[in-house]
Amino acid sequence: MNERLGFVVRRDRADQTIEGIRAVEEAGIGTAWTIMAGAGRDTPTLFAAAAMRTERVKLGTGIVPAFTRHPIGLAGQALTLHDLAPGRLRLGIGTSHAPVMRDALHLPFDRPLERLSEYLRVLRPALQTGKVEFAGEFYRVNVTLVGSAPETPVLIAALRPNAFELAGRLSDGAISWLCPVPYLLDVARPALERGAAAAGRPAPPLVAAIQVMPEPNRETVRESTRRSYGRYAQLPFYAAMFAAAGYPVPDGRLSDDLIDAIVVSGDDDAIGEQLQRLLVQGLDELMIGLVPGPDPLAEEARLLGILGRV
Repeated sequence: MNERLGFVVRRDRADQTIEGIRAVEEAGIGTAWTIMAGAGRDTPTLFAAAAMRTERVKLGTGIVPAFTRHPIGLAGQALTLHDLAPGRLRLGIGTSHAPVMRDALHLPFDRPLERLSEYLRVLRPALQTGKVEFAGEFYRVNVTLVGSAPETPVLIAALRPNAFELAGRLSDGAISWLCPVPYLLDVARPALERGAAAAGRPAPPLVAAIQVMPEPNRETVRESTRRSYGRYAQLPFYAAMFAAAGYPVPDGRLSDDLIDAIVVSGDDDAIGEQLQRLLVQGLDELMIGLVPGPDPLAEEARLLGILGRV
């Protein structure tokens, strides 16, 4: 299994997603990642079923919107998944976004990073030691888990330097999304290392989400990317990151230059070579997402074949 590669499985139904996870395992890719919407199918539940149909592939939540459930509730789900697939869960969590958490679900969303920091201070000890005593502003917990601590790694979604610093201080890794590679190398990684140094520990891995389309025509790639990912330019967290990376989106639209910076494309050999270069440039791990075209299942199979040769 190539532990430095992961693949984002995006299917319409849970049973189809499980088949996609099985395909990732068969391709020899280290982690099958899934994306969970704030009001969508529950990834931990899906992974319980996937654990029964797979043997080796790691199962990564990229991400569970943390504030939709108590950290001890999520720890209980992780404990169950560890029983079913020992050592295979990679628990990615994040704040999500104001339009989902505040406007749609009417959950508290003030100071999201401070809330996430406390969430980590509850969740990680629960998973690492099985016992938590914590009294903060947002969470108060005094509990011992029933069962052995699964030692499940907890990663967090990060876009801006303060989030990467938080990942370095308190988490087992940072997960990016739609970040240009120079931004990851020049801004995100140093922030991750600063956070780790402040905590007196080695920097955890940076999992770089890289979008890929097996298509040599760049205009087709740009059109497909805007269709699938254009909404991100209208989310404040992403707009701020794009601007900091040198690709502002004042009109709420992904520019050609920005798309060229976040999407790898070309024929099979060109894609393989570009991904190899990213790994040697200093990215710890790649989380590959497909930019879908007219036949997503065939394109996914083709991309898995490419990744199996990287």
